[in-house]
Amino acid sequence: MLIEYIDILVNMYNHFFKTRPLSKRHTANMAAYLSRLHHISLHVSNAEKIANDLVNKFKFNLFATRLTDRSRQLAFRKGAAVFVVNERPKQNSVRCNEELQDITVKCSQDPQAGKYSQNNPSKCLYDVSPNYPVDTVTNVCFEVEDVERSFRALRHGDCTFLVPPTTVEDDRGLVTFSVVKSIVGNVCHTLIDRTKYEGVFLPGFDVSEKGCSLEEEDVSCPITHFDHITYACPRKTTHQVMRWYEKLFGFQRFFIDSNEDVDEGFVINQEGIGLRLTAMEYWKCSKAGIILPSVDKKEPDCKFVIAESLPEQGRNQVDTFLEEHRAPGIQHIGLYTKNIVSTAHAMAEAGVQFFSPPPAYYTEVGKQQEIEEAGHNPQRLAQHGILLDTDLQQHPISQTAPSENRRYLLQVFTKPIFAEDTFFLELIERKGATGFGEGNIKALWRSVQAYMENETGVSHGEGSPKTEQTAQC
Repeated sequence: MLIEYIDILVNMYNHFFKTRPLSKRHTANMAAYLSRLHHISLHVSNAEKIANDLVNKFKFNLFATRLTDRSRQLAFRKGAAVFVVNERPKQNSVRCNEELQDITVKCSQDPQAGKYSQNNPSKCLYDVSPNYPVDTVTNVCFEVEDVERSFRALRHGDCTFLVPPTTVEDDRGLVTFSVVKSIVGNVCHTLIDRTKYEGVFLPGFDVSEKGCSLEEEDVSCPITHFDHITYACPRKTTHQVMRWYEKLFGFQRFFIDSNEDVDEGFVINQEGIGLRLTAMEYWKCSKAGIILPSVDKKEPDCKFVIAESLPEQGRNQVDTFLEEHRAPGIQHIGLYTKNIVSTAHAMAEAGVQFFSPPPAYYTEVGKQQEIEEAGHNPQRLAQHGILLDTDLQQHPISQTAPSENRRYLLQVFTKPIFAEDTFFLELIERKGATGFGEGNIKALWRSVQAYMENETGVSHGEGSPKTEQTAQC
């Protein structure tokens, strides 16, 4: 009876949220049980510049720091979204076992520590210093219930461990973590267990007095959490990435469009745009079985999107990313906001630059009416390049419902925040819509592509030999 009830719940969830069913065999083989996304790490050459941008332009709050003579780590928070900025070290004399002020770091000496590489010691806590030649976003950190268990399971799944299970302590308790290299370029994942820690953030970080208090909601810029993370990957590697995350972390396919082909993903291959998008999400699991995503509304889900270019339409910004970043990686992160118009306005006033679609977008047949029926002013959205997309997969009855009951989303991309044309941010506000703005993708990616071509001076029709040579994602 219980099994039948669970199957009913799973089928209901798949029907409403477009995910592929989770098989009993799959849950049994899942290696790591992810609880929630904890933070995302950036590795940059100039932490001060990025810190100023995050605080002054993007309205994040600096709430915790770790400063030593060999590393500089700064933690910024906006709602549940936390960025940790790591400054690339100028020297390589950092050991994994070290004592810093009032904390102690102890690395596991397990002789069977998977593929832990002694040549890549941890140069900063809860992460690794990749010594990457360009600024990059490299680490998506997840909380797990048992790091040691995850470590033992993942080492049988052909994983490369950059840091074995390591315990960090201070007077507020202890945290255990390990770092595993992902299949996507320079991306890695820190798995962290902080159930025995009572501090605000993590041992080793000094928390500011402001960080100790509850953060008041910023009415003008109400960002609440990470909505999605997009990987830029070489052509024909999507399935390999999907299988890796499905096998080791229990990720499930999330269909961007109800008519999306299971094998091909969401494809745009016309009018100068050659793009394949495939989405997936992680399932919050327990040792005893599955828990459906979004059951705990206090912990919003963050989806992952794989983007790859298609050769028929010439090069695009995925190819540009792969060349300038020199490997696959995190191309952009979506920040969820409760009010995108207010957020975009506040950021623009602070100096953030946004991509804008062609002006005709807001006056084309049907779009102006669509925007107005959703209760928005087309001119107001056009001011900052905000796009609106109504969920066409909603129930037919709701398509004639009042505007407040219709499902739609609004979104806008920032221009790259690093010196290279690689990583950027997206603002997204959802009004019941669960996809990624299928109707906006052409306009969004055209605006990004126009910027890339203007910056690089590369003509649209050129090929991308570097992309083709990148064999592994």
